[in-house]
Amino acid sequence: MGVDRRNGKGGDKCRWPHRGTQGVGRFQVCLEPHRPGAMATPAISGSPAPTPGTDISSRGPQSPSDPSPEPKQLPELIRVKRDGGRLSEGDIKSFVRAVVDGSAQGAQIGAMLMAIRLRGMDLEETVALTQALANSGQQLEWPEAWHQQLVDKHSTGGVGDKVSLALAPALAACGCKVPMISGRGLGHTGGTLDKLESIPGYTVIQSPEQMQGLLEKVGCCIVGQSKKLVPADGILYAARDVTATVDSLPLITASILSKKVVESLSALVIDVKFGGAAVFPRQTEARELARTLVAVGAGLGLRVAAALTAMDNPLGRNVGNSLEVEEALLCLDGAGPPDLRDLVTRLGGVLLWLNGLAEAQAEGAARVAAALDDGSARDRFERMLAMQGVDAGLARALCSGTPAQRRQLLPRAQKQEELLAPTDGTVELVRALPLARVLHELGAGRSRAGEPLQLGVGAELLVSVGQRLCRGTPWLRVHLDAPALSDPQRSALQEALVLSDREPFTAPSPFAELILPPTTAQQ
Repeated sequence: MGVDRRNGKGGDKCRWPHRGTQGVGRFQVCLEPHRPGAMATPAISGSPAPTPGTDISSRGPQSPSDPSPEPKQLPELIRVKRDGGRLSEGDIKSFVRAVVDGSAQGAQIGAMLMAIRLRGMDLEETVALTQALANSGQQLEWPEAWHQQLVDKHSTGGVGDKVSLALAPALAACGCKVPMISGRGLGHTGGTLDKLESIPGYTVIQSPEQMQGLLEKVGCCIVGQSKKLVPADGILYAARDVTATVDSLPLITASILSKKVVESLSALVIDVKFGGAAVFPRQTEARELARTLVAVGAGLGLRVAAALTAMDNPLGRNVGNSLEVEEALLCLDGAGPPDLRDLVTRLGGVLLWLNGLAEAQAEGAARVAAALDDGSARDRFERMLAMQGVDAGLARALCSGTPAQRRQLLPRAQKQEELLAPTDGTVELVRALPLARVLHELGAGRSRAGEPLQLGVGAELLVSVGQRLCRGTPWLRVHLDAPALSDPQRSALQEALVLSDREPFTAPSPFAELILPPTTAQQ
């Protein structure tokens, strides 16, 4: 369940909208009524969408323009959406207000969420819901001089995804301000905050004043979501979790973007995962969410780009909280797995281009790569650690030490167990989902919010996709606090390794596709 975690989130051709358009440009978007067993999806084309209120190609950011003269009661609002009607901006504000002030009963909240899940929302409704959620709590305000520097990245969640740990300081080294509000892991997906909390002393709770100090002195911070920020989303997310409405496209979109609207960003990139260990197994489903996020962002005046990236294999070679910190540090050394570096540089390049700090995406990616290679990104990471509660000596030792030295400074599991290749073959795939599920059972993940984690538990992949293996070669090292893997766990892990008879090959990049905002052009 990694789309919009509360506690804080190949070869297809890119679709390039035309420069000079307004609003959502050439895209007309409608989140169509939801059919049982199917996901509510946006209809995007070059002609007006069929649902009323969605043709905003010739206007700037809009919200529903048909407020009722008198506020409707909650049962009436639920009935309107249940019957396939359209909620006005005023209707949506009334619902969100009732959620926050406690006048909406739990059953009413659940009924409205299910009505939205089944009937969908059009673009303007989704824009209004996102804005209402964002306005339900405190807004973050920054100096005017930072306006074009403020950027962030969000991921829908995956296995081994430690991109944020390297990307935020790299962007800071490139001149950006990155007020990154991150989430915790739930289910099989890992959380950025949990990974950072494996560093002794790291404090995720920072006040707005402390965040501003971090941005002034370091250029980035990675923090948890305060209860004062977007409180309505916290309530709705908890309700979605227990009402089978987590997969509603408009609700996903509003949850993700509302938390970014309050950051007052100039640009945002969203990493939308697809594949066997992602919320969306198919790229087509992920593309629908990506296009909706970009279009709703445009409706809110926020430049949003969405990257579709594959999540069949784990990202990088390490999975598990402290092990992923080690690998992020390798990336900040200018080394580490190529797939991790590829995503960090590409996503960073998009952001630098979107906010005008690079003339093209490739130039932006090269600047991020240079920040990784020359140590300036690692320096920002060390300073961020020290300002967020880590002892300065420990922060320095982590960032300047060897991999072996770093391992001594972070939580470690009690035992290690290696698995051997059962036969000769070329590694086609290491299935991320069964690997993550076993690690979850071993204590690396949580099933309910607030559960403690065993921060040293995890796994190291000892092989790469495309590599030729001989029978008996170690391919996985599991770090565990249990006495040993159980037979079912060992079997599940062995089945995650997929071998073939073909010749060794170079693994493709996980970066598959990019959806850009409508007023940009290909670079």
